[in-house]
Amino acid sequence: MTFPDAAQAAWKLPPLILHPFADASSPTSLVESSRASLMLQGLLPTGERTSEELDRTLLEGRYAEIRMLFYVGRDLLRWIEQCLEFAGHHHDLHGRNIKFQSFAAYLIQNPPAAVQNKLRKWGVGDFKAIFSRAMGLNAMFAEVPGRDILTDDFVRTYYRYADILFACRQQTVFGEIAPAEFDFDLYASGEYSRMLEKSWE
Repeated sequence: MTFPDAAQAAWKLPPLILHPFADASSPTSLVESSRASLMLQGLLPTGERTSEELDRTLLEGRYAEIRMLFYVGRDLLRWIEQCLEFAGHHHDLHGRNIKFQSFAAYLIQNPPAAVQNKLRKWGVGDFKAIFSRAMGLNAMFAEVPGRDILTDDFVRTYYRYADILFACRQQTVFGEIAPAEFDFDLYASGEYSRMLEKSWE
């Protein structure tokens, strides 16, 4: 394990900045989609709604999830690119076969405890699934796919495809990163902007 020097316990990576990604209708759409899913499974009463109506509501919510995850993935990919640039500028990190997959695995499996705590405070329970699926979708799509080009079957079970896409992208030989070697901070974009403004005062 290589550290920058004896006084510094870990390499300090660029901050991960997550931008707002939901439009005004997304929260409502997600809630309605979850309710429709429970109704289709027989766990909630359907009332007067038909199976076709419930499925349409489910699909609308799942597509909103795809859009949100895609934009999260863009922020994650931007951060990984910055980390790779950081590693490329430090001679002590050369020769370790550090690749995109190295930082992706580090982010999913062993992010700093402070980052995990902040995600929990934001209400993000399963960040591993969110981050891996976000990167999986970005492995396939260069832009947010329009609803009209996606089949209902893909939208309905997109998370399975996203999981497989992420796993496929990780299928290469790469240098692993130990949790104690690196550290980084997590910010919402507005929070980071305010912090910069204070530093300029």
